[in-house]
Amino acid sequence: MPEPIIFYDIPGNAAKDQAWFSLNYKGLPYKTQWVEYPHIAGLCKEIGAPPTDTYPDGSPAYTLPAYTTRTRRPAVSESALIARYLDKTYPDTPTLIPTATDALHAAFQTALSTTFTSTLMPITLPATNQQLNPVSEEYFRRTREAKFGKLEEWSPPGPVREAHWKAIEAGLHKVTKWLSMDGKEKLFFMGETISMQISHCWLADLDQEGTGEWKNVKRWGGGRWGKFMEAFEKYETVV
Repeated sequence: MPEPIIFYDIPGNAAKDQAWFSLNYKGLPYKTQWVEYPHIAGLCKEIGAPPTDTYPDGSPAYTLPAYTTRTRRPAVSESALIARYLDKTYPDTPTLIPTATDALHAAFQTALSTTFTSTLMPITLPATNQQLNPVSEEYFRRTREAKFGKLEEWSPPGPVREAHWKAIEAGLHKVTKWLSMDGKEKLFFMGETISMQISHCWLADLDQEGTGEWKNVKRWGGGRWGKFMEAFEKYETVV
């Protein structure tokens, strides 16, 4: 039996991160340890998880999720790197990123970010803040508002929010066209096979409030995005 995995993430992220999907899809045993936002940097340094980005002032940016075991040091952080590590370490489990498509997955992730996921921030980050525990909520609000202004003003009801949703719909429409380039309807980047880089996680961010707005998303494209989300429901368990 594989050595139990210790998985670190933020309370409120449950099953909406690609790494959650990766572990559940592979059926690997793991145990979650929750880490609040102010404690992420200290935890990452302790377990040897490298920074995943750099702040404008040049200082390292530490993020979760991160993955380790009792004998694995340093830890692995960032969802795509975790997926690649899991594929390499547990080759007898379902593959997340087939070797021959690795470069295409990396390119697709970048294209998806610029085309679609970048449009989500005004809608999803204020909603994310509402899911956090008080200690993380205060940190999240303070650090984001210092850069971008008051969260409640990012996407207020009315024309501004309507424009944000139109941008999201346009991005999803473009993704739909990518997935149908051969003239055939399919839900996934790999056809009938679920793969990590177009998992449901970037779309699940829109469902944080359970609002009527999310019901509209599920109807877009003739209901394809509702079906897309349903395909991942069995992998949303949090252990």
